[in-house]
Amino acid sequence: MRVGLCSRYALLAGIAWSVTPAWAAAPQEQAATPVAQGDGTRLETIVVTARRTRENLQSTPVAVTAMSGELLDRLNIRDVVATAQFTPNLGISQQPASITAASVFIRGIGNASPSAVSEQGVGIYLDGVYIARSAGAVFDLVDLERIEVLRGPQGTLFGRNSVGGAVQLISRKPAGHAGFEGKAGYGSFDDWYARARFDTGYIAGTPIKASVSYMHRQRDGYFDNVLAPSNQDPGALNSEAVTAAVQGDFGDLTVNYGFDYNTRTGIPAFFQVVNATDDVRNYFGASPLFGGSSFQIGADGLRKGEQQPALDLNGNPTFAVKARVYGHALTLNYQLIPELAIKSITAYRSYRQDGANGLSGNGTLRGFTLSPILFVDGTVAPTGVQPVTPYDGYTTQRQHQFSQEVQLLGEAGEFKYVGGAFYFSEKSSEANYQQLTFVLPGGDAGVNLSPLQAFSGKARSYALFGQISYTPEGSGLELTGGVRYTRDKKWLTLAGDVQPNLDGQVSYRNLSWLASANYRLRQDLMGYVRVSSGFRAGGINPSASEINVFAPEKVVAYEAGLKGEWFDHMLRTNLSAFYVDYRDLQISQFLAGTGGATSAIVNAGRVAYRGVEAEITAIPVRGLTIDASLGYTSPKYKSYLYRDPATNELVNVASEARLSQAAKLNTHIGVQYDYSLPVGKLSLRTDYAYRSTVYWFTIDRLNLFNRDIRSRPDHNLRARISLADISAGAGKLDVGLWGDNLTNQRNIDFGIDFGSLGYGSASFKKKRTFGVDAKFTY
Repeated sequence: MRVGLCSRYALLAGIAWSVTPAWAAAPQEQAATPVAQGDGTRLETIVVTARRTRENLQSTPVAVTAMSGELLDRLNIRDVVATAQFTPNLGISQQPASITAASVFIRGIGNASPSAVSEQGVGIYLDGVYIARSAGAVFDLVDLERIEVLRGPQGTLFGRNSVGGAVQLISRKPAGHAGFEGKAGYGSFDDWYARARFDTGYIAGTPIKASVSYMHRQRDGYFDNVLAPSNQDPGALNSEAVTAAVQGDFGDLTVNYGFDYNTRTGIPAFFQVVNATDDVRNYFGASPLFGGSSFQIGADGLRKGEQQPALDLNGNPTFAVKARVYGHALTLNYQLIPELAIKSITAYRSYRQDGANGLSGNGTLRGFTLSPILFVDGTVAPTGVQPVTPYDGYTTQRQHQFSQEVQLLGEAGEFKYVGGAFYFSEKSSEANYQQLTFVLPGGDAGVNLSPLQAFSGKARSYALFGQISYTPEGSGLELTGGVRYTRDKKWLTLAGDVQPNLDGQVSYRNLSWLASANYRLRQDLMGYVRVSSGFRAGGINPSASEINVFAPEKVVAYEAGLKGEWFDHMLRTNLSAFYVDYRDLQISQFLAGTGGATSAIVNAGRVAYRGVEAEITAIPVRGLTIDASLGYTSPKYKSYLYRDPATNELVNVASEARLSQAAKLNTHIGVQYDYSLPVGKLSLRTDYAYRSTVYWFTIDRLNLFNRDIRSRPDHNLRARISLADISAGAGKLDVGLWGDNLTNQRNIDFGIDFGSLGYGSASFKKKRTFGVDAKFTY
């Protein structure tokens, strides 16, 4: 893409942009949407909580992107995955064989493992509550006020495992007046949903108000599995979600209780074999000779074919994955004195998922097999022609967590401060019942294997933190410093095929810190510099057959930015550049083989990430809003130690290491035009997003199919036309027509190189879709 290349060269020359568009909603205030303020000629003020207190975005010395719930609603974004199209240097990929797990990366930093004990590199928070695992992080966004994406280490205020940044999901609070809001939509693949929200207003003259929201959504799959009905095709989903909130305003004390519940039954995306060794091609390709299905393999995404079911724990065939995510949160705010408030967040969350681990991408294959058991003389008995599979299985996951955080927020003269304590406790377990056929050299025979990986784990985390800002009166200068002390403890038991079970325990301590300075050059122009550190906890590898301990990652990030508004608030430009020194990088080396989908986690070395970001929002004429963003990240591996399996020697492969699971460049531009008609407000909006190539693994010599399964440059075009504020009795009606992936691009969404199993597989992007929706507000 020539525009992307030109932008890259400009960036490397030193043009650094980082903006938050005028999409964000101010907490308990009018939402800041991508339309003009007042008379339609000025941008709205955006309020965020990136430093735990409510601040104007333009005064916050942090690179933040905020998206309002109204924008998410207009674009029919129902989970966090699609938000990456609108945010610089944010990458989110739906994990295969799961309907609730995602890989989240910011500035190239994150974690791809969906394990129930795997620490994330980007912290995800729902109303201030830390969601510990990527498994369970994808749930229906029923009733959000906004999403905030904080880029860079958030080691002092957000702390645990937020080395890449943090994603904050903020729910809508109950309204002060009674009301109803309902919305329904229908689209391609029989994709429909219905959502309703009820607000009580203040109940019977009391200081208590409440709201409840419910959403049902379902769709057929977008890959035609000829072995299943359409509602069980890959990509199919049936989801129920409920959120409830109660708020009590008792003078100096405000009490908020929130509950969210989401149950999902779905079929993960079809995972197709993209390339394979000659032995694997010959072996599975002979399946029709033994009365089996044809071997499905190809670099282009299929839209129709066979996907065999997996067997559940009772031996019944199933295509589905079933998941449940729910949580409770109680937040207390007490204004002790005008200069000091105390905030408490008490939360419990639970997650479970059971379902088919369907990564075979084929129907019922058959082949000649040998017994996995050797005779004394070293020979193997043939077991004849049997059903065979590249890889299949059934997985169960359980996780629940409790957290308690206490914050002190206050100011004294020229000082503002935030301090507090944090406690976190969790238990988790996972069992992966795998079925695979290991193809022997020559491709004439295979061995059917059923490895079982299972583990259980516990974790505890304790932290003390504080941050203080000093603003000399009349100077326009603010100086900020902060520290956070964290202690982590972990216990892990390896079970399954690991007999006898192995127990491991680790403990870590860390001191993260922050120093920043920002200066208001004029009324609407602020520059800042900041240096911050963070860490991602070490642990014990759950996907190994021995106790594989790895150390924490440590990061120091340097950032400079410029935030400004111009031409009487008709243009907003926020700019930033960053350099990140990353040490003891944790690398998961996928080692699928006779033991199943195993891995080794190593602290491979040191990496320097550097890049720039940009977002611009402008209102050139009344009613027309343009918002654009750009993010560029480039890593340089200073050292990457890899153990060569042929020589068992450590080799520095820094010169060939890739940025995995994240794009170097992503851009977005959105254009919206609003025009008032006698019957309502007409809105036309289109969004174009570009993302450069994504590689799923770091070292090609270890993952031979890394290039075959890479996601090539992605172009996504979506559009929407709507008519809002139509009078409908005592309420208002909005109707809309939308389209997504209008270029009908067929690109890889996620890929896995199965190593010594001899093949690489991937899922492909859903084709062009259209839909209609209607919303009624009373």
